[in-house]
Amino acid sequence: MAVPVEEAIAALSTFSLEDDQLEIQGAAFCVTTERGATISPIEYSDVSAYRLSLSEDTKAINQLNYLAREGNEMCSVLYTYRSCVKALPQLPDSMKHSQADLYLETYQVLDLEMGRLREIQHWQASAASKLAADMQRFSRPERRLNGPTVTHLWSMLKLLDVLVQLDHLKNGKASIPNDFSWYKRTFTQVSMQWQDSDTIREELDDLQIFLSTRWAILLNLHVEMFRVNNVDDILQVLIVFAVESLDLNFALLFPERHILLRVLPVLVVLAASSEKDSESLYKRVKLNKLIGIFKKEPMIPSFPDLHLSPASMLKELATFFPRFSTQNRLLTLPSPHELPLREQIVVNLTRFTYQREFSVVHNIGTIRAEHDDFTIRFASALNQLALLRSLDGTDMEWAREVKGNVYDMVVEGFQLLSRWTARIWNQSAWKFSRPCKDPDATDLSETAASPTDYEKVVRYNYNADETKTLVELVSYIKGIGSLMQKSDTLVADSLWETLHSEVQDFVQNTLATMKQTTFKKKRDISRILSDMCTLSADWMANSKPESEMQALQQGGEGNKVNIFYPRPVAPTTAQVHCLQFLIHEVVSGGNLRKPGGLFSNTGSEIPASDLKHLETFFYKLGFFLHILDYTATITNLTDVGFLWFREFYLESSRVIQFPIECSLPWMLVDHVLESQDGGLLESVLMPFEIYNDAAQNALVVLKQRFLYDEIEAEVDNCFDIFVSKLCDVIFTHYKCRAASELLDPSFVFAIDTGEKFSVQPLRFTALFKMTRVKLLGRTVNLRSLISERINKIFRDNIEFLFDRFECQDLCAIVELEKLIQVVQLSHELLSKDLALDSFSLMLSEIQENVSLVSYSSRLASQIWTEMQNDFLPNYILCNTTQRFVRSLRVSSVPIQKPSVPHAKPNFYCGTQALNSAYQSFARLYSAFFGMPHMRSIIRLLGSRSLPWLIRALLDHVSNKIATLEPIVTVLQEALPKSIGLLPFDNGVAGCMRIIQENLNCWQSRSELKSEVLRGVKEIGSVLYWMSLLDIVLREADTSQFMQIAPWLGLVPGADGQVIQFQEGGDSPVVILFKSLASLDVSNHSFLSSSFKILSRQAEAADLLYKSNMNAGSVLEYSLAFTSAALDKYCSKWSVVPRSGFVDITTSKDFYRIYSALQIEYLEETSRVQPNQYGSLGDSVAWGGCTIMYLLGQHLHFELFDFSHQVLNVAEVETASISPTHKSQGHEGLIEAMRKARRLNCHVFSMLKARCPLEDKQACAIRQNGMPVHRIKFQNTVSAFDTLPQKGA
Repeated sequence: MAVPVEEAIAALSTFSLEDDQLEIQGAAFCVTTERGATISPIEYSDVSAYRLSLSEDTKAINQLNYLAREGNEMCSVLYTYRSCVKALPQLPDSMKHSQADLYLETYQVLDLEMGRLREIQHWQASAASKLAADMQRFSRPERRLNGPTVTHLWSMLKLLDVLVQLDHLKNGKASIPNDFSWYKRTFTQVSMQWQDSDTIREELDDLQIFLSTRWAILLNLHVEMFRVNNVDDILQVLIVFAVESLDLNFALLFPERHILLRVLPVLVVLAASSEKDSESLYKRVKLNKLIGIFKKEPMIPSFPDLHLSPASMLKELATFFPRFSTQNRLLTLPSPHELPLREQIVVNLTRFTYQREFSVVHNIGTIRAEHDDFTIRFASALNQLALLRSLDGTDMEWAREVKGNVYDMVVEGFQLLSRWTARIWNQSAWKFSRPCKDPDATDLSETAASPTDYEKVVRYNYNADETKTLVELVSYIKGIGSLMQKSDTLVADSLWETLHSEVQDFVQNTLATMKQTTFKKKRDISRILSDMCTLSADWMANSKPESEMQALQQGGEGNKVNIFYPRPVAPTTAQVHCLQFLIHEVVSGGNLRKPGGLFSNTGSEIPASDLKHLETFFYKLGFFLHILDYTATITNLTDVGFLWFREFYLESSRVIQFPIECSLPWMLVDHVLESQDGGLLESVLMPFEIYNDAAQNALVVLKQRFLYDEIEAEVDNCFDIFVSKLCDVIFTHYKCRAASELLDPSFVFAIDTGEKFSVQPLRFTALFKMTRVKLLGRTVNLRSLISERINKIFRDNIEFLFDRFECQDLCAIVELEKLIQVVQLSHELLSKDLALDSFSLMLSEIQENVSLVSYSSRLASQIWTEMQNDFLPNYILCNTTQRFVRSLRVSSVPIQKPSVPHAKPNFYCGTQALNSAYQSFARLYSAFFGMPHMRSIIRLLGSRSLPWLIRALLDHVSNKIATLEPIVTVLQEALPKSIGLLPFDNGVAGCMRIIQENLNCWQSRSELKSEVLRGVKEIGSVLYWMSLLDIVLREADTSQFMQIAPWLGLVPGADGQVIQFQEGGDSPVVILFKSLASLDVSNHSFLSSSFKILSRQAEAADLLYKSNMNAGSVLEYSLAFTSAALDKYCSKWSVVPRSGFVDITTSKDFYRIYSALQIEYLEETSRVQPNQYGSLGDSVAWGGCTIMYLLGQHLHFELFDFSHQVLNVAEVETASISPTHKSQGHEGLIEAMRKARRLNCHVFSMLKARCPLEDKQACAIRQNGMPVHRIKFQNTVSAFDTLPQKGA
């Protein structure tokens, strides 16, 4: 069934094509080659329809406009001209025989370029001749044709401006004469074979004279102007028109103002060089006014990197025009390079400073206020217009007021854009005219060579404040332009209606009043006013056209004000042109020699009030065309592409292209990123609009593909660097935020400078939403690029942290965890705005732990390697503090580690202050290994890699036991056959002497003894490490149990064991979801299926968590594993006596070996400094006692240990001998033995509690890392194969 069209349209209207991307770029204009309304597409051909005798004037206007367009193309060719000689090959001496062919090919290449210069030469001669002829027609004593109109004057000025700029370019381009000299040299060589070359040689001589003569175009124009008769009158009219336009701001847009400023010095020189009395000029225009204009505008923008100076032009032209050389006041004006920075002059009784006038930084406050005020009022005007369009039957006066307000706001917007863009042009010209003389030494250190001229005028000529204000001003221009462009369709009808209303009000009311009063008896003027009414009056818009026309004809006093209804019908270009001409005729009467300005009322019979009406409407007409060409006007006023072009300096510096560090658009982008100004960050994309405008000019205006290619290459490079630097700034900011949030608050409050750890907010939200960045006609997804780059940075950061940890010892694991927490939090903050990869996935990739069957990881392997190579051999245990510390004994095998890698501060914590704070925190844990480090290991490894590490350590214990077995056998064989109990008769000294005699057999085996002690120490270190791990795991299990117990219905029983609250019943969480599911079924709710799924998931969770409740002990598992490893050597280390009784004297079991090693170790350490006691630490006791306990020898050790026997003797000796003679010389040894006995008793008591020997029960660990509590096993190592292997 087909859907009705109305419903389909209504449905489509509900869809929104807008997204959440903010407008932080300029408006995207389409590339177009059509001419706007300011250059009439019909070229005023409809003027003849109005029968105003303007056909000659219109024809001349069309001709001048056509010449101006051609001249602009010539200027583009000349401005973009680059030397061809540099690219020409040079023949080596071995190929001199081919020199003739090279000359011929060189001539053919250069002839194409010289052909363009010939075209320019011919065109300028033709244009000068036609302009002079046009001026001469209006300088005759008798007036034979109407004109010149205001449009005609502007056409003359524009063509003259083109000739001035063309001549200025020819003077400044040094590569053109160089190429021509090379071309002429090749022509001389090639033309030797030609029969008739005289004509070409004459053309070359003329071209050489044209290129080598400065101001040749103006000199030729001067000759053409005064060839037949003088053109003083028209020159003076042009000067008066230019001065009056500058004074009264008739040139509303800056391009028109620049045209007037560029041609005014030339007009003054041409007028003053006339054969007639030049003083007549200064009667119409005061000399002081001209001097004031030239002083106020010491430099005039001409081309992006080439400006004109009126003072320099006047001084240079004075050498070519002798009559002008007498104008001393004009010739003494200072040139821009002669002006001191702080020079002040008086202009109109005001203090005027050049630096403050041309530098944007001194005017940015006013610009900000203008921008904010205009934005608010323009938005308010648009809101009122939208409200007006949504209402029916509104009041006509209110509607006209609203639309008139919109028109006024558009005009004000154009004026603001023109004024702001002109400020950038003027500042650029000022900077180019005043290069930086002494660049900062810090800036020059980056480059070895001295700075180029372009670097002096751009790179080193803008300080930080000027760069900031330039970014801000470009953002204002593009922002206002985008705002006005978006409202194009909304305001179009209102603008046309307002234009229609303005014209109709003038011709139907103002002119009607003038005809009936002022000009009632002046037929000539009345006829002109009637022509204006006939030309533009829209009588069809009147409410009563017949009566109004009749009343107008009768001149009735009661109907002076006509009521008309505005229509969106704007006047055409020809109508505006004719109206301006007719108003000019009314005011001046066609007299070119009229003193004063156009509306100065000098010698005029028109009353001041009527003259004011005419003047106001006359200037409004000049702005109508810009309003009609709305989009093109905005495009021209917001064009800042000139900030990129540097053709003149490329030629003077003799380089192909400058690096991007010298490019002003990139300087602006880089400043925003480096300064990290929160107010500018959202404008970071605005400088790229300079590249967009420059590319548009390269293709459409200059029409040079190679310029576009250079811009495109620079944009590609700059945008890549921009994305990289922007991502670094974003990553650094969020890294600082994360580090600041994770910093201990008590630490921040305890110091006085805690504010340095705070992070200033930066607004990246707008940039994160940019999915359509407009760049040279392309659309770039900036959000996707940022996400991709940030993902890479996170991976690089994690990789760096692991590389850094691999260069440090195991104590750095706490710092690693803290830094990874900072990275994780910064990833979490960024993930709120960007689509980033999962942090766990990144961490798994860096740890090489992505595979489902991989139980190891990079971190686990590094921890195992570090423990095997450094921790176990070189760290000793302090049982009292439960910490491992590095031994003072120098390792026999030096540890080879790579140097710690260095990286930018943002790979640590972001800033130097935060890095110092976290390093201070890390130093607290860098000198020991204890419980904090174990917690970090568990959190970093997780349940997947931790079993692998446990198995690797236990395998190390098994291997170490196997390594010790032959050494212990050697020591057993070296012992005496019989060692009895120590007698009490000789005291401690005698006992020690007997022990030494029994152990003299080991004197030649000191290395073996040390090897056994080190092996036992490593075994003890591993077992104690497992005990710390067991404590931390039990803490985690307890915390998890406290969270899940209420949901599983678990309660403590009478004997302390955990029991089910309801035997055989479901847990509370299962009961909850089952009851909800059954309730929904009875109520026929659509949620019943969802609750059934949730109930099944609750049952699965119940089974999963209950199965993990019987968690075993890692320490018990380790002891069982060690016991199984020792069972292989039980027959050698624990021999069963043949008699069945305890063997007291002939036993060589392990306890006897360890007892002997212990007493020798204690005696040795008691003779040296007390701090040397830490050479092996308490790990020896843990290892030795564990081995003896698992071998069932702990009771034998307590009975027959040499230290125990000596302590018993010492106690008896202490009781029987006076305190002054007891154990003299052995106090340190006795104290060491007591400490050893206390430690041994502590270890044995712990082992009895955690690993009772009567039933050989321990816990195992499954493949997934989950311990299984108290499972009976066969006491062999193969029983522990369920644990992941070290190499898996």
